[in-house]
Amino acid sequence: MRIDVLSLFPNMFTPMRESIIGKTIERGIVDFNVIDFRDYTENKHHNVDDVIYGGGQGMLLMPQPIYSAMEHVESEAGDRGHVILLDPAGRTFNQAVAEELAQEDHLTFIAGHYEGYDERIRDLVTDEISLGDYVLTGGELGAMVVIDATVRLLNDALGDQMSAVDDSFSTGLLEYPQYTRPADFEGKKVPDVLLSGHHANIAKWRKKEALRRTYLRRPDLLENYAFTPEERRLLAELKTEEGK
Repeated sequence: MRIDVLSLFPNMFTPMRESIIGKTIERGIVDFNVIDFRDYTENKHHNVDDVIYGGGQGMLLMPQPIYSAMEHVESEAGDRGHVILLDPAGRTFNQAVAEELAQEDHLTFIAGHYEGYDERIRDLVTDEISLGDYVLTGGELGAMVVIDATVRLLNDALGDQMSAVDDSFSTGLLEYPQYTRPADFEGKKVPDVLLSGHHANIAKWRKKEALRRTYLRRPDLLENYAFTPEERRLLAELKTEEGK
């Protein structure tokens, strides 16, 4: 996968070359590029923003630097890719969107600052994404979140590909509790079933505890969840245990 990011603050993306994402770059799974679109301004002061027509507070990003930077991306990659604008008006990002983006061969992010964008920038865009109902100082952090959640889903990005499959939200449920050694830590013991070696019972326990955690913490996720008959039985059982 190729990932291009248009940003005024390319150094903010230095952490993307660490940890799992960094390993995907080192191994050639991801071709990651950050383009400072200030380099593409055509005015002598290298301004990327200007006052708002009709009045208003703040400054808007001008279309020209971003259009020119996008032309650079297209000349380098052969296409613009799936162009994502980080914007509060976009669709809310979640695991399903990450899984969708992971199917793309080329993602291009536009991360802006200041009051916003000249509306004509949207003509370059194929997708608009928001992290949620709050405002950040710029699109860089949003782009990093989307990139991290997406790249970890690529083939060979994780050491154990099932790690991504079992993650919270990937199955529609929150992830079940997990434990490691020691089996008894200051009187807090690992559930006996996990020490039993009985794989069917462990799988059943994990499914039930994933349902329990989702039911107690994010019951909204169960509203459209496609239950199997076994899961409905487990849900009824745990509701009784929880006294609800």
